[in-house]
Amino acid sequence: MSVIDELNHPGAQELLRTQPLVRVAYTGPDGFPRVIPVGFWWDGERIVVHTAPNAPKVRALAARPQAALTIDTDIPPHRALLIRGVATIQVVEDIPSEYAAKVADDTRLREAAQHARSVHERMAWIAFEPRWARYYDFVAPRVPAFLLELGQP
Repeated sequence: MSVIDELNHPGAQELLRTQPLVRVAYTGPDGFPRVIPVGFWWDGERIVVHTAPNAPKVRALAARPQAALTIDTDIPPHRALLIRGVATIQVVEDIPSEYAAKVADDTRLREAAQHARSVHERMAWIAFEPRWARYYDFVAPRVPAFLLELGQP
């Protein structure tokens, strides 16, 4: 399946639309991997996050833009969208309206966005362009191939 097919799967679209966090894995300046949870939105083509312009992830992704991302559920039915992609970074004024719209129904996320506005005049806008994606549903038969092979002689 292609990246577009995986991202357009109804289950993947639901995760992109409803989950509050994406886990972003990237390589730090010391060469060791980092994994951080961060709020995001899907713009129809890319996973987008925002952060302070001086955040360590901004410097690290500017130097090595390759990243892996996971959006998943922590309660049954367990589902996961895995993405590998390349980050593009821009410094923008204020928090993008797309993010504010996504968090409007979640009091904690809305408060975090308001706090960020009060602290930062500018934000780093990081867009991850998917180059590879897989959607897994561990209840339906959309699981990694190696798991299917376990039951075979």
